[in-house]
Amino acid sequence: MAGTEFFGGAGRALATPSFRLYFIGHTLATVGRWMKRTAVGWLAWQLTESPAWLGIIAFADLLPTVVLAIVAGAISDRFGIMRIMRLSQVLAAMLSLLFGALIMIGWIDIYMTVVLTLLFGAFESMGQPARMSAVHAVVPQRDLSSAIALTSASFNAARIVGPGIAGALILWSNAGVVIALCAATFLAFYLVLLKLDFGTPRDGGTKSPKALLEDIRFGIAYAFAHPGLRFVFILLAATSFLIRPVIELLPGISDRVFNAGPAGLSFLLAAIGVGAMTASLWLAQRGDTKGLTRLLVSSTSVTGIALMLAMAFPRIWVAATFLVIMGAAMLVGNVAAQTLVQNTVDSSFRSRVMSLFIVFAYGLPAVGAVIMGWVSSYAGFPAAIGGGALFMLVFWAWARPQQAATGALLETHKAD
Repeated sequence: MAGTEFFGGAGRALATPSFRLYFIGHTLATVGRWMKRTAVGWLAWQLTESPAWLGIIAFADLLPTVVLAIVAGAISDRFGIMRIMRLSQVLAAMLSLLFGALIMIGWIDIYMTVVLTLLFGAFESMGQPARMSAVHAVVPQRDLSSAIALTSASFNAARIVGPGIAGALILWSNAGVVIALCAATFLAFYLVLLKLDFGTPRDGGTKSPKALLEDIRFGIAYAFAHPGLRFVFILLAATSFLIRPVIELLPGISDRVFNAGPAGLSFLLAAIGVGAMTASLWLAQRGDTKGLTRLLVSSTSVTGIALMLAMAFPRIWVAATFLVIMGAAMLVGNVAAQTLVQNTVDSSFRSRVMSLFIVFAYGLPAVGAVIMGWVSSYAGFPAAIGGGALFMLVFWAWARPQQAATGALLETHKAD
């Protein structure tokens, strides 16, 4: 117990057996997802050497999140998060094997890559609201912030480990081998989920599709009628549209701006991951909801300034230093936003509201990547990405005067 308290909220969360098991499985699957993303990005660059195509691939990966996540959240609220997560992992594993095999036998082009990326994104979006809701189901309320931060820490550790593994394997073999190996990580998470039970589903089989649409409508109306949730979603949208697309465009940035190839891609992704993982561990140990609104607002200015500076210098080591700062600030904002939403939302709307969170936090980068990829084709990567980062300061100026009042609303209300 003393050791648990020494590590603060992180120690308490990991002392919960169900969360500890979920954390291990989720981490393995997340490593696989980052391996897949890195390999597909490099494959697209090899096939086209086009910034616009990198944006299209990112759009294909994330578009299903925008289109399907809200429906997936309503289905999870009704049928149960466990069924949805298991199905998502099995489908992802099967598609990874198919995708990898097609690359290895040479039956792949950029158009088929887009189609397979769309399918993978659909399977991922199916399980995302359930995975986020699962964290709330396996830890006590007081450890929620730490559990979310630990899950984010595993995500960002995977952002370092996954691209590192993928980069090495691409140098020694090809992208097909990397993508095929990802299937093992998804199946490992599936086996973990077989050992967990998050409760029985609701009356999903007795309601019509029309009733499902009503569930979705009520969830959206609930989220945007709440001033605190609306505030969070606006800041999430800004970060997703103006900052996050840099991750999807890094294959081109590594090759064209820094002449560093796949090794440089892994290095830049790892720099973002180091900053994000460090921030995750700090938030996990911190283990407190109070002050998260201030951190969310501050992160909007820090991410913008750090990304502008990263794009202003042509040396990869200098850019990587600022990307570490950007990764840390972006992670702080993301974890703060997710914790505040989970802390505030009514339990009967949880998966539906978390599906909106996914759309704003992870779906909008698809749109931003397409636009920034197109602009980069004409203006170059530094001008397009740096200009978007500069615009983030407008959102910080809007949010700063509302920080105190919104924080009182989000940080004191507790979910049912």
